[in-house]
Amino acid sequence: MADNTVAESPSKELMSFAGYLYNPSKSGLRAREGVLNGRRVQFFKGKSAVNALTKAEDGKNPKVSSQEEAIDWVQELLDFQLIVRCDRVGDGSRQLRVNPMQNYEEEAYYAWLYEGSQMFVILGGIGVVAVVLAGVMFPLWPSVLRNGTWYLSMLALGLIGLLFATAIVRLIVYVISLVAAPQGLWIFPNLFEDVGFFESFVPLYGWEVPKDADLSGKAGGPDPSGNAADSGPGVDQKKID
Repeated sequence: MADNTVAESPSKELMSFAGYLYNPSKSGLRAREGVLNGRRVQFFKGKSAVNALTKAEDGKNPKVSSQEEAIDWVQELLDFQLIVRCDRVGDGSRQLRVNPMQNYEEEAYYAWLYEGSQMFVILGGIGVVAVVLAGVMFPLWPSVLRNGTWYLSMLALGLIGLLFATAIVRLIVYVISLVAAPQGLWIFPNLFEDVGFFESFVPLYGWEVPKDADLSGKAGGPDPSGNAADSGPGVDQKKID
């Protein structure tokens, strides 16, 4: 049971409850996005928070044993201003305003003032400072590190240039193939498709299927021969080497 004695700062246990509710993957509490005093916030209903604390997730015991205990914890979140009770300005509106009555009610809305763990923000800030300092102190680096950085940067630029060159060459080949044959030939037909890195270069080439033939193939249903679907949009799998 939560201790109603007001302390100077939230207890570790209360912060644990706040972190649990703030993370929807753990608690299942789905918050909606609204605007409170010109600031984007996540808000939820009081009964949703109580349900998240009292229900069992993935076979685990609930966070609290009773609804009354869950309400006490939500009230503590209010007392330490980790959440704030608010009202919607109009039906269905995302605009919120603070309610003067900061207490728990099932149908009331509550917005998060708690922003979650700041560990990643702190680590990100430290990382940015470290990168800036490393760049400023580049002339003081050992010659081995400076040479290695130069080679790596040239390698990265070379890979980017190779990608652009490949895109230009495949377009030229496609345009020429349209003149020689009714179907266009694509080199690396999956190069710009939403597939993995290695799948982008498989197959090596493919003939483009006319749209009318592609639509008729889809209308006819699955291939009776059991062949897999084409590997890229408009690419004829049967003519791929």
